[in-house]
Amino acid sequence: MIAVTRRKYGPPKVLQLSEIPEPLPGPGQLRLQVAAASVNPYDLHMLRGDPYLMRVMMGLSSPKVSGLGADVAGTVGAVGEGVEGFDIGDEVFGWGDGTFAASALANTKSMVHKPQALSFEAAACLPCAGVTALQALRDNAGLRAGQRVLINGAAGGVGTMAVQIAKSLGASVTGVCGSSSVELVRSLGADSVIDYSMQDFARGLEPFDVVLDLVGNRTLRSLRRAAGHDGVVVVATGPSGKWIGPLRLIAEAKVKGRFVSQRLETLMANVISTDLDYLAQLCLSGALTPIVERTFPLAETATAMSLLETGHVHGKVVIDVATSTLETGAAY
Repeated sequence: MIAVTRRKYGPPKVLQLSEIPEPLPGPGQLRLQVAAASVNPYDLHMLRGDPYLMRVMMGLSSPKVSGLGADVAGTVGAVGEGVEGFDIGDEVFGWGDGTFAASALANTKSMVHKPQALSFEAAACLPCAGVTALQALRDNAGLRAGQRVLINGAAGGVGTMAVQIAKSLGASVTGVCGSSSVELVRSLGADSVIDYSMQDFARGLEPFDVVLDLVGNRTLRSLRRAAGHDGVVVVATGPSGKWIGPLRLIAEAKVKGRFVSQRLETLMANVISTDLDYLAQLCLSGALTPIVERTFPLAETATAMSLLETGHVHGKVVIDVATSTLETGAAY
């Protein structure tokens, strides 16, 4: 089968299109015929092997696993031992392993059936970004109807979903983004939009009940300043860095959270089937629409990852695997 692979850590240019054996599903696993996959910052960290602390598990000098990609939507091609509730031919979506490929494996605990009305492209956008936004707002922040929430990074993959999910929970939403994204964030339902090049959200505003940081470009002090005395700050990322990277800000929040009146939450999203179903229903109801900046064929996955790495993507970047696999298959 065709798959995107790499032999070493590095920038997107180390990726190549390869012919590799089709994977065999183990107990509790599905093998999917991939229709679509989406790209996340998680994939960029896996590609570059940073922060370096990750290499303890991924391989110190080179990656133990050649494939990349996690978000996936497709059709069940084979089922492993003990699998129940899934049959060959079922359309599904969720979190898999090596999904930038014609076929990929996935654990049934992180997969659900895809509603027919939901496209493969839209479904592939939901697992990482959608679950992160949902768990940050509903679970970590405990966001309630009538509360005021500020979302720093409202135009990105997680941010565009967070704006819509917060509105579905009945909150008043203020989105923070760049000048070119203001109209997009407003169109998603944000009650107020702050252009960070024109205004500092940490100064001169009425405190927010919840502050969700999806960028990692502000200090914990400034995030706390934007929250009320009894407000909640949810830190989902942090500044880049070769050794510990975003973990520094997350660790700071964990430590300082013991000594301040505000609740400081850190987020490590866990893709589970109940939350995937919840997001799918939001999409069917019209409360959530994944925003796709651009779709690439499988052979241009490196270009897709380079685009995401610029940090200026509106919504999600999607890999159209089904169509591109058919188009490039003749070359092998």
